[in-house]
Amino acid sequence: MNVRVKICGLRSADDVAACVAARANYVGLVFFPKSPRHLEVDMARDVALSVPVGLAKVALTVDATDAELDALIEAVPLDMLQLHGHETPDRVVHVRSRYGLPVMKAVGIADEGDLPALSDHLQVADQILVDAKPPKSAQLPGGNGLTFDWRLIAGRRWPVPWMLAGGLNLTNVADALRLTGADQVDVSSGVERAPGVKDAAKIVAFCDAARMPARDAAI
Repeated sequence: MNVRVKICGLRSADDVAACVAARANYVGLVFFPKSPRHLEVDMARDVALSVPVGLAKVALTVDATDAELDALIEAVPLDMLQLHGHETPDRVVHVRSRYGLPVMKAVGIADEGDLPALSDHLQVADQILVDAKPPKSAQLPGGNGLTFDWRLIAGRRWPVPWMLAGGLNLTNVADALRLTGADQVDVSSGVERAPGVKDAAKIVAFCDAARMPARDAAI
């Protein structure tokens, strides 16, 4: 299994360089003012232009309007949009059609009652991000360092690519992969030394840990 890794919440060219060194597959840029990882469009453009070809640039937005997405896509070179709010399947269809970019829809999971939302989006999104559902008191829809019960999705298979997120770090990612069967993972707070401040050594260590199950299986 070739595990693909997304490092989310990058804020500088140095962060990009760390992802390149770690052989990450996706980098995430956050556009949500409440997040410590938020980027203004001008800053995001500079970061995106430092990303080499072959490393997918993903924009994380939360319930963004067409006007906000118009301004973002006009200014920042992107490869994918990640919708991390309360977007409906109809909204996903509209965004895919309007911008011609692949769309990854995040779905928060806390218990079995949240699983139907996955099915609702599987028919319309290019990828699904299965994340830990934030508590009602949380200010952020993701990046809270919280996990969910991975047994809820153990052994499940879906018709589109999907990515596991939620509280992953270098000490638990291998177990998460073995239990869920995921072949893509997303990390943000798990590779930081402070909120919004990436740690290059942690990025490399996380990517190595994520790929360890695949190496073990090959032995």
